[in-house]
Amino acid sequence: MSAPAGNAPQEVRKHRPYVPETMEMKELTFRAVFLGLILTVVLGAANAYLGLRAGITIAATYPAAVIAMAVLRAWKGSLLEENIARTAGSIGEGIAAGAIFTIPAFLIAKAWPSFRPADAYWKSTALIMVGSILGVLFISLVRRVMVEDPELPFPESVAAAEIHKAGQRGAAAAKYLFWNIGVGGVVYMLGRFGLFAADQDFHFPIGSLGHTQVRLGPAGSTNIVATGATTMFAAPSVSPAYLGVGYIIGLRLASIQFAGGVLAWGLMVPVLVYFLGPQLRQYLPADTPENWSAMVLAVWRFIVRPIAVGGMLVGAAYTLFKMRKSLTAGLGKAFGDLKQTADQRAKLSRTEQYMSSKVVLGLIALMFVLMCFLYMNISHLRGPAILAAGVMIVVGFFFATVSGNLVGFIGSSNNPISGLTLSTLLIAALLMVSLGVSGGEGVAVVLGVAAVVCVSSAVAGELLQDFKVGYILGGTPRKIQIAELIAVVVASLVMYWPLMLLHEANIRAGGIGFGDRQLPAVQSGLMATLAQGIVGGDMPWPLVVVGIFFGIAMIMMQVRSPMLVAVGMYLPFETTFAIFLGGVFRGVGDWLAERRGFNAAQKARAENAGVLTASGLIAGEAILGLVWAGLQFAPSWARPQFFSKPSYLAGIAVMVGLAGLMIKIPLSSAGDPNEPAPPTGMM
Repeated sequence: MSAPAGNAPQEVRKHRPYVPETMEMKELTFRAVFLGLILTVVLGAANAYLGLRAGITIAATYPAAVIAMAVLRAWKGSLLEENIARTAGSIGEGIAAGAIFTIPAFLIAKAWPSFRPADAYWKSTALIMVGSILGVLFISLVRRVMVEDPELPFPESVAAAEIHKAGQRGAAAAKYLFWNIGVGGVVYMLGRFGLFAADQDFHFPIGSLGHTQVRLGPAGSTNIVATGATTMFAAPSVSPAYLGVGYIIGLRLASIQFAGGVLAWGLMVPVLVYFLGPQLRQYLPADTPENWSAMVLAVWRFIVRPIAVGGMLVGAAYTLFKMRKSLTAGLGKAFGDLKQTADQRAKLSRTEQYMSSKVVLGLIALMFVLMCFLYMNISHLRGPAILAAGVMIVVGFFFATVSGNLVGFIGSSNNPISGLTLSTLLIAALLMVSLGVSGGEGVAVVLGVAAVVCVSSAVAGELLQDFKVGYILGGTPRKIQIAELIAVVVASLVMYWPLMLLHEANIRAGGIGFGDRQLPAVQSGLMATLAQGIVGGDMPWPLVVVGIFFGIAMIMMQVRSPMLVAVGMYLPFETTFAIFLGGVFRGVGDWLAERRGFNAAQKARAENAGVLTASGLIAGEAILGLVWAGLQFAPSWARPQFFSKPSYLAGIAVMVGLAGLMIKIPLSSAGDPNEPAPPTGMM
C-alpha cells in the first residue's frame, strides 16, 4: 500500500538510522542475549503475577530499555547490544499476556483435570511456544512495510529509541526503577508478614431480615416481598503493584474501571442480596457477618460476573469496530508485502536484512503440523483438530498483522489482545458447534485455538514495536529476529511455572486457585465461560444477555471504554479501588506540576520519573509475590507473623507513604526549565 501523495516530500525511503548502515558494531553477542533472557523471564513472570491479579499487563519495553542500558554501559557494551537486550527482555511481557489470558481457562473450564506439571506443563508450554514462534514468523512477513509506514507513529518505540540515544541519562533513570523495586518488594512482604493488614472488609446491614419488605402495589396490596440481608464493602488493597498500575494508566482510565467496581458492589450486589436475603438465609449456618460474606461473594461471582461477561463481549466487539479502518489497512499491508521479488530483497542493506519469506513460510508450515498433533492430543479428535489448526493459521496471521498495526498507532500498552482473542474463540466455537463437536473435547479445541492466536498476537505486536526501535537505531532485523526466537523459546519453557506457583499457593492459602478473589484471572475466566457456554452448553445466557444490553447502553451513553467498565465489575472491588487511588496520585502530581508552572520539558522529566517509579513498585511486588507463593510450600516458620490481627489503619499509613513517594519523586525530578525535553515513556 503506497503512501498518499501528500506524504511524498517526507522521502520515507531515505531514512537514516542512528547507527549508519555501513558501520559494523557489536550487536548479537552472548552477554546481550543472556541479559535479555534474564529480563524476559523476570519481567514476564512479573506481568503474569500482575495480569492474574489485576487483569492488566504493563509494557516492558521502557523498563527493559533502562535496565539494559544501565547494565551494558557498565560492561562497555554498544548501543546495538543494548537494543538486542531490550528486545529480548521485553518480549516476556507479550508471552505473559497471551498465557494468562488463556492457559488458566483450561482448568477453569475443567478441560484439564489439574494444573500440576504432569497434567499441564507440556500442554501449556507447547501452546505458548507454538503461539510465540508463530507470532515472530507472522510479523516477520509484514515487518518491513509496517515499520517504514510514515502513517504509523509507534509512540512507545520512538520513546524507547530515544532512551537508548539519550546515553548517560539511562543511569540516572535506572535509580528510580531499582530503588522502587526494593520499596515495592519490602512493602508487599511486610504486609504478608502481618505488620499491617493489606485488605479490610466492612459489613453492614441492608434492610432488616425478617422485618424489611417491599410492597409491589398500592397501599393495602398483599403483594409483599420479604427483603433484607447483610452486604459488604471492601477497602482498597494496600498494594504497591495496584497503585503503580493506576499511576501508569492515569486517572481517567482508572476512574472508568473503578466505575465498574462501583456498579457491581454499590448497586448490583446490594440490590441482589437485599431481595434474595430471605432465600439466602437458609443456606447460612449462622446469621453472622462472616457467613454473609461468603454468600455475598457467591452472588457476585455467579450472578454479577456473568453480567460482566456480556459487557466484556460488547466492549471487545466495539473496540474492534472502532479500529476497523486500522484493521483493514493492516491486512492490506500484509498481503502487499508478500509480493516482493527476490531482486528487490537482494538490494537490501544491513539494516533491511531479515529472514527470507521462504524460510518463514516453511517454519509456519512446520508449526501447522505440530499444532495438528497438539490439538489431537488435547481433544482426542482428529478431523476437528486438523480443521482447528487450519483456522488457527488463517486467523492467527490476520490478527497478528492487526496487532502489529494497532501497536504502530497506540503502543503495546493499549493493544486490545483480549478483544482479538475473543473474536478467535467465537469463530472456533461456532465452527466446533457446526461440526457437531461438544463437551470437554470441543471446549479444549476451542481454547487451544484461542491460546495460540492470543500468544501469537501479543508477541507479534511486541516484536513489531521492537523492529521499529531497531529501525530507528540502525539494528539488523535478522539479528533481532534471532534474538526474539531465542527469547520466546526460553520464556515459553518457564512461563508455566509462575502460573502454577501462584495457583497452587493460592490453594494452600485457602483459596480455589485460578478464579479466586485473590487470583481472579479475569480474561481466562471470560474465555472459559464462553467456551463452556457455546460448545459445552453450560452458560447462564439470561445473565450474559443482560450484560450485552448493559454494554450496548454504555455505548449509547458514549462511555469511553465499555470493556474497562465490565472488567471493573469482574475484578474484586479492593483491586479496582487501589488502582483508582493510583490514578488519583497521578492526577494530584499532574495538578501540582501545573500549579508550579512546569514547562513541557519539566513535565516530560517528571512523567519519566513517575512511570519508572510506578514500574519499580509493580516489579517489586510481583517478584516478591512469586517468592511469597514459593514460601507457601515451606515450613510455617518461613512465614512468621508480626501480629495475629494486623491493623488496616497501619496499612492506610503505608498507603499514604506510597502516595507521597509517587507524587514527590516525579516533582523533584523536573529539573531545570532550560534543559531540553527528554523522550517520555508514553503509555
